[in-house]
Amino acid sequence: MTALRLVVFDVDGTLVDSQQAILAGIAAAMAAVERPMPAREQALSIVGLSLPVALARLALGADVTRMVEGYRGVFHGDDAPGVSPLYPGARAVLDGLAAEDHTLLGIATGKARRGLDKLLAGHGLTRYFLTTQVADDHPSKPHPAMLEAALAAAGVAPEQAVMIGDTSFDMEMGAAAGVPTIGVTWGYHSPDRLRAAGAGLIVSDYAELAHALERRGMAA
Repeated sequence: MTALRLVVFDVDGTLVDSQQAILAGIAAAMAAVERPMPAREQALSIVGLSLPVALARLALGADVTRMVEGYRGVFHGDDAPGVSPLYPGARAVLDGLAAEDHTLLGIATGKARRGLDKLLAGHGLTRYFLTTQVADDHPSKPHPAMLEAALAAAGVAPEQAVMIGDTSFDMEMGAAAGVPTIGVTWGYHSPDRLRAAGAGLIVSDYAELAHALERRGMAA
């Protein structure tokens, strides 16, 4: 009998390509406190952190409450961006994992609950995930609280899980929770930064991710 396992995904930069929406939100946040828009690389480097923590890093000393309001305002109303697209191959991998009796799926994201629910519903993925941990309920990554809650919800030990993400914050969170990690290169942090953060493995596309899970004995 194959042992139960939990596969936890980050969202922005891992499951979905949300950079255009994120940049629009950051631009609005900076405008709200009359600060200049940072360079693209700097702006995207904070993706993965909870929103107040991320924005505070981009504008030291600014009114974070106003920044958060400016950011979130972009995502409401008639001009709100649509649901961010899944990365190529993501849907097929999720479909395959969800079909496995011994696999439970989870999410650990810096997104708010409202944003995550909208995204999952838009892609018809809500039923796939046993546990969805969001910034509303936990300290920001890399604090291990999200993963610890996901492990408790699934009833598995850390070594029976894996954290998949695109940022050093995901890798550090995994290490703090004792959960093995896989870094992906199509998101917001470089392979070097993922390695420095302790990524157990690094993959370059979803096909490689599927093979990696199999090689690590995490498939039927």
